[in-house]
Amino acid sequence: MSEKTFYITTPIYYPSGNLHIGHTYTTVAADTITRFKKLKGYDTYFLTGTDEHGQKIQKVAEEAGVSPKAYVDGIVAGIKNLWDTMNISYDQFIRTTDPEHEKTIQKIFKKLYDQGDIYKSTYEGMYCTPCESFWTESQLVDGKCPDCGRPVEKASEEAYFFKMSKYADDLLKYIEEHPDFIQPESRKNEMINNFIKPGLQDLCVSRTSFSWGVPVDFDPGHVVYVWIDALPNYISALGYLNDKPDLMARYWPADVHLVGKDIIRFHTIYWPIILMALKLPLPKKVYGHGWILLKGGKMSKSVGNVVDPVVLVDKYGVDALRYHVLREMSYGSDGVYNEDLLVSHINSDLANDLGNLLSRTLAMTEKYFGGVISEDRETGDFDDSLIELAEKTPAVVSDYMDKLDFSRALEEIWKLISRSNKYIDETQPWVLGKDPEKKARLAQVMYNLTECLRIVTVLISSAMPQTAEKMAEQLKCPAEYLTWDSIQKFGRFPEGIEVKRCEALFPRIELNKKEETVKENKKTEKKAENKKAENTEALPEGLITIDDFAKVQLRVAEVVACEPHPDADRLLVLQLMVGQEKRQVVSGIAKYYQPDELVGKTVILVANLKPVNLRGVESNGMILAATKGKKLSLVTVDGIASGGKVS
Repeated sequence: MSEKTFYITTPIYYPSGNLHIGHTYTTVAADTITRFKKLKGYDTYFLTGTDEHGQKIQKVAEEAGVSPKAYVDGIVAGIKNLWDTMNISYDQFIRTTDPEHEKTIQKIFKKLYDQGDIYKSTYEGMYCTPCESFWTESQLVDGKCPDCGRPVEKASEEAYFFKMSKYADDLLKYIEEHPDFIQPESRKNEMINNFIKPGLQDLCVSRTSFSWGVPVDFDPGHVVYVWIDALPNYISALGYLNDKPDLMARYWPADVHLVGKDIIRFHTIYWPIILMALKLPLPKKVYGHGWILLKGGKMSKSVGNVVDPVVLVDKYGVDALRYHVLREMSYGSDGVYNEDLLVSHINSDLANDLGNLLSRTLAMTEKYFGGVISEDRETGDFDDSLIELAEKTPAVVSDYMDKLDFSRALEEIWKLISRSNKYIDETQPWVLGKDPEKKARLAQVMYNLTECLRIVTVLISSAMPQTAEKMAEQLKCPAEYLTWDSIQKFGRFPEGIEVKRCEALFPRIELNKKEETVKENKKTEKKAENKKAENTEALPEGLITIDDFAKVQLRVAEVVACEPHPDADRLLVLQLMVGQEKRQVVSGIAKYYQPDELVGKTVILVANLKPVNLRGVESNGMILAATKGKKLSLVTVDGIASGGKVS
């Protein structure tokens, strides 16, 4: 297999209804890294699809008066339409009802049976129909399914079992010898300590109480249990033991199985053991990302709190949604969906930062140079720092992308965008344009900005492909200058190109009347509070009332990341988790702390300060510190979870 191949999979989604924004994150993330690898010259293969068998599907189809296949056909069409809407460019959409897949499953089942890894017995235990999962009494939580919290039922039937316990030691050894196999680290520790070390029980791999599944061809009446049916899709798609083109030598083992943390157990225990029994290589990495949460917990169709991505795309556009979900999901952590935050991202990051940078640069180029930047240019102040950042950004972005840390990768791109906007303020092209003797200097400024936009266009093309296309069209930049290799060196934007400004990339989202009314009511309430304060008897100087203190919202926050400010030596940029909310705070403590020292500390945040922009970086709050003389120490707390209120 070539070193320049890349095979990535998402879970095959269960067709129980419309997919929500949480599923969308997984597939957008897989599409983004696939596009990025392709940009870097890899031979990529991206697999997604649907897991269509099981008791639940059979039951729902019977209630609807249709066959299970007819039922799933309609839903699968909707899923494919969603991926088209989200601009997902997968290479193969596999269905577990595909004849080639069923052939693979039957051959795997027979092979494992013939070699003694599958045996026949009787199953008695607890079964969760929605999750298609068997549980022992000890694994239940308050007598319910530990995954979904719904009731389970006793099941007793003749079944085949897979000897999981036979391979437990081999699996543990493999995980310990391949530290990157399960990521992030917290998921690996959970699998080892909660499942493998306590002892693996043999897995029930067939059912007789329903018929909607892959038949066990040597024992009529049995159908293959859903996880043994579903997981091998990653190799049946490549032609393993079926009639499809054989791509195993080219792409297997997979580089990444990208899954939600709720199904990582199946992908890091069941699936590796199946592969070991088949004597096939294990995937290089299984990455279990967090959930997109709403206030009150996990998004769930059964709870009725799902967010439909199609509605959001219709309202805000596909690239705005892609950017939002990628930016909000920190590496391995849960993200929180909030439509206000989505609108904030559009107005701040996309419209103000990126959109304005493109619009201002092209408008000034047209105004001062007729759209074609002069070759007579003169370097000056501020050029070197901008060029240095532009040249180092691709490597930093690549490193985060390879780690599947899409949020940090986008942050690095936006640092270059922010620095470019700051460069406009530093060089003041509108002033240079008034002085004919500064024409060459002005030409260099406009060239540097245009070159940064070219680099940004390439860097965002994986996450926001439509936006990158629009930027390339306005820059009129030939395709050979929009490659990964072309952005490794600053100064490749070709001479003589005439740029052309078009419509705004991301128009600002205006508040509707209802939202404006709410804001006006808050202003009225604020004025009333101020008036009341004016009528209050004056206090001695320096004293405040309990009402004054109550206005300050102090919250416990955990530092999850920290790095130096890109343009200020005394400032650090901290990423905080306040309960389920992510906050960025800029603090002038670089003299007293190294960034690595702060990660993991639990600090006190003033949470309701008005956001401010400190040297080009937004700060949302302030962390408390104590000082005496030349010493400074952060105020920290122990034993209180982030989000806790300080009173």
